[in-house]
Amino acid sequence: MLTERSRELWFELNPEERQIIGAVREYLKDRVEPGAAERDRTGTFPHEIVRELGQLGVMGAQVPEQYGGAGLSTRVFARIVEEIGAVDGSLGLTVASHNSLCIGHLLLAANEQQKQAYLPKLASGEALGAWGLTEPGSGSDAAGMRTRAEETADGWVLNGTKQFITQGSVAGVYVINARTDPAPEGKKHLGISAFVFPAGTPGLKIGRKEEKLGLTSSDTAQLVFEDLKLPKDALVGERGKGFYDVLRVLDGGRIGIAALSVGLGRAALEFAAKYALEREQFGKPIAEFQGVSFKLAEMATALEAARLLYLKAAELKDAGKPFTMEAAQAKLFASEVAVKACDEAIQILGGYGYIKEYPVERYWRDARLMRIGEGTSEILKIVISRNLLARFR
Repeated sequence: MLTERSRELWFELNPEERQIIGAVREYLKDRVEPGAAERDRTGTFPHEIVRELGQLGVMGAQVPEQYGGAGLSTRVFARIVEEIGAVDGSLGLTVASHNSLCIGHLLLAANEQQKQAYLPKLASGEALGAWGLTEPGSGSDAAGMRTRAEETADGWVLNGTKQFITQGSVAGVYVINARTDPAPEGKKHLGISAFVFPAGTPGLKIGRKEEKLGLTSSDTAQLVFEDLKLPKDALVGERGKGFYDVLRVLDGGRIGIAALSVGLGRAALEFAAKYALEREQFGKPIAEFQGVSFKLAEMATALEAARLLYLKAAELKDAGKPFTMEAAQAKLFASEVAVKACDEAIQILGGYGYIKEYPVERYWRDARLMRIGEGTSEILKIVISRNLLARFR
C-alpha cells in the first residue's frame, strides 16, 4: 500500500517547503513589488532589500547551515528564484547569480579555510558575490580569456579585464577566473584557475557600469585588474584545471536562469490574463475571443513545461547525478518561452502593452537577456547535441 508521501508527485513541495515559499511570496508582495517599477526606471540597486533577503535566508539558500546558510535543495532554491522573477527580474538575477555563480563556485571548489572566511558573509547578505568569466574579447568562447594571473614568491598578480559582471560594482567578494599557465595545443581550456578575494583589494578597479535594455536595477559592470596582488591561498581549486569547475558552475547557474525565465513569463501571463478579462471590445471581454484565449493557453502550457524541465534538472543535481544536458535544455527552452510569453502579453494588451504605464514591456526587456546570459541559446544547442550524441556512440 502506498504511503501518503509516495503518492505525491516528485516535483511537489512538502509542507515545510511550501511554508518557505509562502514566506518569500509575502515578503515580495509587501517589500519588493511596490517599488519594482520605480527601481527599473531609475536603475537603483536595492541594497536594503538584499540585506533583508539575507535575513530571510535567501542569499545563502544552498549554503550549508554550518556556514550560516539555509541549506536548501536546488529544487527549492529554483522555486524561490521563480517567485522573485515574477515580481522583479532584476532582483531575481541578483539572487540567482550571487547564489549559483559566486557561492556555487566556492561550494564546489573552495577549501575549508576559504569557505569559513567567505561563505558566512555571503549567506547573511552582508556581502554580495560577483563571479568573473566573460571578457571584452571572450563571451561564448570563455576559454579564450586573456586575464592573467602570474605566480610570484608571495602569491599571485592579476592583470586583465572582465566584462558584463553581475554585481560588479557592489560586490563584497569576487571569484575571478584567469589564465595561470600556457594552454597545450588544441586544449585552451587547460591552464585556467580561479581566485577569491574581497572588495577593496588594491589593483581592483571598477570600470564602466553598463546601461542596459532591461534588468536595469541589477548591477552590471566592467572589472579592471592592474597588478592586483593576492596571497597564495587565494587560489580556489586546482591550479590550471579551473575551467572544469567553470563548466559545472554554469550547469548550476542555468537552472537558476531557467527558473528566473519562468517567473518572468508567468508574470506576463498573469497580467495578460487579468487584463483580457477586464478589457472589453465589441461588447465582451477580449478573453472570450479565441485569438486571445488561445494565446493564453499556449503561454500557460509552455511555461508549465519549462518549469518541469528546470525542476527535473534541479532534482538530478540534488541527487548527485549528471545534469549538464538537462540544465541546458531547461535554460534553452525556458528562456525562449519567456520571451515569447512576454511578447504575446504585449500583443494582447495592444498599444497599452507598449507603454511603460503597464509592466509587460518591462517583463519583455528583462526576459530578453535570458537567451544570452549563462550560455546563449546557440551555445546551449551545442551542449545538448553533444551530450545527446555521446549517448549513442
